[in-house]
Amino acid sequence: MHDEIAEQTRRAAEPSGGRPLSGAASYSADGLRHDVADPATWTVRVCGHRCATCIFRPGNLMNLQPGRVAEMIKKAVASEGHIVCHKTLDTATPAICAGFATHPQGRIASLALRLAQAGVLRIVTADPDQGSTT
Repeated sequence: MHDEIAEQTRRAAEPSGGRPLSGAASYSADGLRHDVADPATWTVRVCGHRCATCIFRPGNLMNLQPGRVAEMIKKAVASEGHIVCHKTLDTATPAICAGFATHPQGRIASLALRLAQAGVLRIVTADPDQGSTT
């Protein structure tokens, strides 16, 4: 069982063909996002706090279409995925949005967060305002 989880995690964390990461999400053959994980260190990046314009803050700070956030959550939950913080897109270290990581459905559905909770992956805290990890 552990070998199966380890292989699933490794596949989910492999860079697509060795290409550099970009704002466009990359996926493994089984459809899992791997842009927030580092297979060399068995870590997953998660924002340590919500950025000032987080889509999970009250109001519509990003001027999204009505229902867009609910649609994003539904898609992420259905695919055992996550929502990447918009402030970390197009950086070398994209990270799971802090709002999604604490969302009642998100924190349970995300494969990466479940693997971290089980101790398979280690969480590295990212600062969305600085674009760095600690």
